[in-house]
Amino acid sequence: MDTHHDINAALQRAVAVFTRRPDKGLHDDVSARACWKGGMRVTATHASGLQIGTDMPAELGGGGELPSPGWYFRAGIAACATTAIAMVAAEQGIVLDRLDVEVGSRTDTRGLLGMRDVEGGAVQAGPVSVRVEVNVAAAGVPPGRLHALVEEALRRSPMQGAIAGQPTMTVAVSVGEAGTT
Repeated sequence: MDTHHDINAALQRAVAVFTRRPDKGLHDDVSARACWKGGMRVTATHASGLQIGTDMPAELGGGGELPSPGWYFRAGIAACATTAIAMVAAEQGIVLDRLDVEVGSRTDTRGLLGMRDVEGGAVQAGPVSVRVEVNVAAAGVPPGRLHALVEEALRRSPMQGAIAGQPTMTVAVSVGEAGTT
């Protein structure tokens, strides 16, 4: 099976459809539903039924037995970047020999706790910085071309775009009676 060719063919079909019907490019993504399981444990469920659990470290009241929601956030950024790089490589006819992406971040936990900084201002709840490290190799492809490929892919990565663009967020709250589900 020629995966590289299959990916490129699928991408070309999608471009052809969206060129004819740009309105088809905008769609609702599959929602994630999270349900509190007590303590600091939460189970998130995909429409397919796939479930992932989260917990917080013991220092923040959790059991520390499962990854935190922040880890899944970084994992999502890493997976999205890796996917985007593989897609752009396939479009450009580059056969990758190796591709892995590591995403780290630096966060001030005081923001999650609702604390203030020394000047009295609110501490940001999200990461103050995000680091993306890409390890990529492709036989016979000059390093400059691989750097350009990664830059293009990250520019097109939806999760990178969400971080940079800060999309509009709407919040709807419904309040039920205690003891009902």
